[in-house]
Amino acid sequence: MIKLLALSGSPVEGSSTDFILNRIADAVVVTLSGEGRVQKTTIRLNDLTYIPCQACGESPVPEYCLFDDDLTSVYQALVECDCLLLGSPVYFDSVSAQAKMFIDRCNCFRPPDYENVDPQHHFVRRLNRSRPGAMVIVGGERGWFEGARRVIAGFFKWVNVVNEGMLIYRSSDFTKAGTAADDSNILQQADELGKQLAQKILDSREESSNDLSPGV
Repeated sequence: MIKLLALSGSPVEGSSTDFILNRIADAVVVTLSGEGRVQKTTIRLNDLTYIPCQACGESPVPEYCLFDDDLTSVYQALVECDCLLLGSPVYFDSVSAQAKMFIDRCNCFRPPDYENVDPQHHFVRRLNRSRPGAMVIVGGERGWFEGARRVIAGFFKWVNVVNEGMLIYRSSDFTKAGTAADDSNILQQADELGKQLAQKILDSREESSNDLSPGV
């Protein structure tokens, strides 16, 4: 089974962030329909109850976090997914509070190397399987998107997700939710990105299969 995870950091239901993420995800599902079952999981972080990172100063291993709240199941979905989509509106030149809280709580996917497991690295990588992913960033016509891009790009690197594309949507009316639904250009971009991600998923799974093949 191919598992696709889409995470939205928008607090607004029916937002352009949600719409574009789902459009990309649907394109992935349609493209891979002949490859067996595709499980699409869409999570709006605003619907969950979780606390900010508490900088505990200790490793949570074997768990992914010392705190058990609504993010516990999201961690498992993140670990198991074959492709990750993450979207956020731009707030004060960065991602939303919902997205940033989630990203911060994923810090222990690379906990500090308290046990000196690898002297060459200060953090222990717990996710060794590389997966493709993409980001969606939504803002106003005069918005600055680089801050949000850097945050998401850093997070992708932290959880071993290879960024295969980014869609930036500039809304002409910040008072109206979901304006992306009427933008033919962003819809076409979303469809194309979904198709590209589908191929990357297949390539990634083929590489993983070859790595597990016995030697000759």
